Amino acid sequence: MNAPVAPSQAAFVSGSTMRHVAVMTATGSVGLMAIFVVDLLSLLYVSRLGRPEATAGVGFATIVLYLMISINVGLMIAVTALTARRLGAGDRDGARRIAGSTSALMALVALALSLIALPCLPWLLRALGAHDESYDVALSFLWITLPSNVLMALGMGYSGILRAAGDARRAMFVTLGGGLATAGLDPLFIFWFGLGPDGAAWATVISRVIIAAVGFHGAVRVHDLVGRPVAAQLGRDAALAATIAGPAILTNLSTPIANAVFAGVIARFGDAAVAAMAIMDRLVPVAFGVLFALSGSIGPILEQNWGAGRYDRMRRALNDSVLFTLGCVALASLGLILLRHQIVALFGATGLTAELVLFFCLIAGPMWLFVGLLFVANAAFNNLGMPILSTVFSWGRATLGTMPLAILGAQLGGPKGALVGSALGAVAFGVAALVFAYRAITRLERDAAQAASALASTSGAAIVSPQAASDRETAGGAP
Repeated sequence: MNAPVAPSQAAFVSGSTMRHVAVMTATGSVGLMAIFVVDLLSLLYVSRLGRPEATAGVGFATIVLYLMISINVGLMIAVTALTARRLGAGDRDGARRIAGSTSALMALVALALSLIALPCLPWLLRALGAHDESYDVALSFLWITLPSNVLMALGMGYSGILRAAGDARRAMFVTLGGGLATAGLDPLFIFWFGLGPDGAAWATVISRVIIAAVGFHGAVRVHDLVGRPVAAQLGRDAALAATIAGPAILTNLSTPIANAVFAGVIARFGDAAVAAMAIMDRLVPVAFGVLFALSGSIGPILEQNWGAGRYDRMRRALNDSVLFTLGCVALASLGLILLRHQIVALFGATGLTAELVLFFCLIAGPMWLFVGLLFVANAAFNNLGMPILSTVFSWGRATLGTMPLAILGAQLGGPKGALVGSALGAVAFGVAALVFAYRAITRLERDAAQAASALASTSGAAIVSPQAASDRETAGGAP
């Protein structure tokens, strides 16, 4: 075992908040973008087989995999938030305990989900609209990849622990290692071994082994931040994590469920439309992957400053995150517009598939500006003891803001109308969520001041630690 590094301390309670946001997001983006680019390449390789049905099948499988990963992300948010908060308050032993307990919880939940999902796949894929070859491709892909969900969960949990400690570089290596492995194995398995779409699935499994191994090395071997789970404390820590993870999971499930409904709408227009949706689903994280990294990066910054009672820095970090979002979306939108014809040619898309991808490149930027604002607000809610708000806004956007409009748009304007309808709902919910995020910080500051005043008046003490009530505030309500 390597000697552990110096004990991890609160890294975000001093220095430029914009620098913290930029560094954490940039390093997080490298690892995430590696995964997203590799996913895009995997679909590109499959599309090169010249079978739109196979491309559509991988698209259907992705919807199911995204469902599992969304649950993993919700649990990872709890791991990161609880670990970062204790580090911010100087409680390293508490951070090790909660990191170990919540990591074990992630693994158990991921394993259970895979065992439940596998026998349900035929029904689920039929409900999504898969049929004939697209059904066969999706079913085979998922039988290969779903059992490795437990490895993905562990790797994501370890990455969250590293981010909680402020070690963005090692957190980046977790996903970067898996992405590089997949990039090398995809063409080998798909073409050289002649496995087709199944080759992409096996490359995914191997990448998850690497993700779990690299994460274990950083969080356990290097930082020594993952304590051995203790049965007597596991139940208490699991209940504490559930107060964050439960609403966060509900929040994250809104997107794959909305995607599933949207896939059902698009499937009415044939496999060519579903193939276009699969391409769009891969383009989004590559173009806007920085926003995914941003939402996962600002959590530890907010948590540590909350633990330290620095509400001014919390507001500043939120301001910087919004500015960062505006800049990233502007650049990504410009890139999609300028390269839209090259993207279509790269995938060899023709007919309706090409038409829909070109249209998507034109409207994606405005839509994702407001989705990005929603991501920033949800990160604040999930990490500041108000996860129910992220659930409300995310489900509001996925249901009232997406489903009816997508269905209506499809009826009025075909698949293009469905795309426009799905984009409109992000505007109102993104703006409203951000307003509530600022109000949430104001509420926490007010509550802390009132608690300090009450304690001073009853005991004569003038100082109170924000961490003293953090576990109680974890399940707080709306501001």
